Amino acid sequence: MDGQQAVIDRLRASFRSGISLPEQFRLGQLKALLTLVTDNEQQILEALQKDLAKPKFEAILSEVDMVINELSYTISHLKSWMAPEYVEKNLATKLDDCFVRREPLGVVLIIGAWNYPFQLILLPLIGTIAAGNCAIVKPSEISVTTGKLLADLIPKYLSQECYAVICGGIEETKKLLENRFDHIFYTGSQAVGRSVLQAAAVHLTPVTLELGGKCPCLMYGKLDIQAAAKRLVWAKFFNAGQSCVAPDYVLCNRQTCEALVPALRQALEAFYGQRPRECDDMGRIVSQKHCARLVSLLERSTGKVVIGGETDKEEKYIAPTVLVDVKETDALMEEEIFGPILPIISIDTLADAISFVNAREKPLALYVFSDESKVVHTVLEQTSSGGFCSNDGIVHMCLPGLPFGGVGNSGMGSYHGRWGFETFSHRRACMLRGWGLERVNVLRYPPYTESNLGWLRWATGARRQGWGCSVM
Repeated sequence: MDGQQAVIDRLRASFRSGISLPEQFRLGQLKALLTLVTDNEQQILEALQKDLAKPKFEAILSEVDMVINELSYTISHLKSWMAPEYVEKNLATKLDDCFVRREPLGVVLIIGAWNYPFQLILLPLIGTIAAGNCAIVKPSEISVTTGKLLADLIPKYLSQECYAVICGGIEETKKLLENRFDHIFYTGSQAVGRSVLQAAAVHLTPVTLELGGKCPCLMYGKLDIQAAAKRLVWAKFFNAGQSCVAPDYVLCNRQTCEALVPALRQALEAFYGQRPRECDDMGRIVSQKHCARLVSLLERSTGKVVIGGETDKEEKYIAPTVLVDVKETDALMEEEIFGPILPIISIDTLADAISFVNAREKPLALYVFSDESKVVHTVLEQTSSGGFCSNDGIVHMCLPGLPFGGVGNSGMGSYHGRWGFETFSHRRACMLRGWGLERVNVLRYPPYTESNLGWLRWATGARRQGWGCSVM
């Protein structure tokens, strides 16, 4: 506890000194972070391989390059993000400077997750640095190798006065949360997210929660079933299904299901061969505990396994598995699967599928596969989710211009690109006034008169552009 407090006090003193505020300091730290990634790519890949048996291709795509792209994007746009944002004025403020100024919040706590243990720490850290804050990062204790690597590298490349890494398990995290921070950013489960909110409430600390949820995939109407199967398989079984935005289950009618299953089998064989267990491109479950949970879900399911189903707890292996005839009350529908298991639920109509989704908590992502634009737009307009993507999965979160975050039970707040900068910034309303027009100010001083009130309402009212003539 004392060690944690000393780190927090050091960072708060640094923030109050103003060291993290200048644009050049922020740019310097962002460029140093970019160097950290490029200098140590092989070590990063080895750590991810050890923690999750993550294939090099997937690790580079979803961990290394996502961080590099986010850094490059942020470095290129930081100056414009930091510039004052001038706002419209009324007649009473015509001579004033009226603008929004982005200011850092202070000391931020970032708590990462184990499924993407590198980028889920560094992406929010990029936004924190860009906004001018100091930060403590707490890697997941489950992905221990990557956490230790971050604890080793971050102090070597970034300012130790402004940024720190604290490792440890549940108890260390609980102790951290007893302290006052200026913002807490948490990625993980809803259960822990509630605990983070409760701890933050003691100090009235604002919180960003990036949680999970059961992300639906609706398949309806005309579609290219072969292409759909490939994209669905890639999105679902990427990182062995351990993605918060992975399609959790499929909703389709029986005719589509009958065409989809053989297409899925063909795609899986093309991707991972006839023995995916021996394929280097198939990752592993992060721990035996997590593997046992998934095996239990499979054993309790009343759905029919039509692809895969093989498991090995010792090796933390679960084969890419597809089940049909899954009921909405099935064990696989009780919680987020977070593994390489794909249940298919039969629905008759698009309206039924939309009702099925809307009867549940709002997901972090929602996918619809269809060649019919009317189907896509109907689902888009009649549902709510953190993110939305048609005819593909996961890829929407890779574009820095789009906000990434949940809604309702899947989280609050967002980040990536400018959205991360905004999350870790306070938008300060600023009005710089001079002493001119004091003779006009007399209109607002007592003694009040109806005449002065009328003039003030006219001078301070919003201009109603495009409304046309007023109604008499």
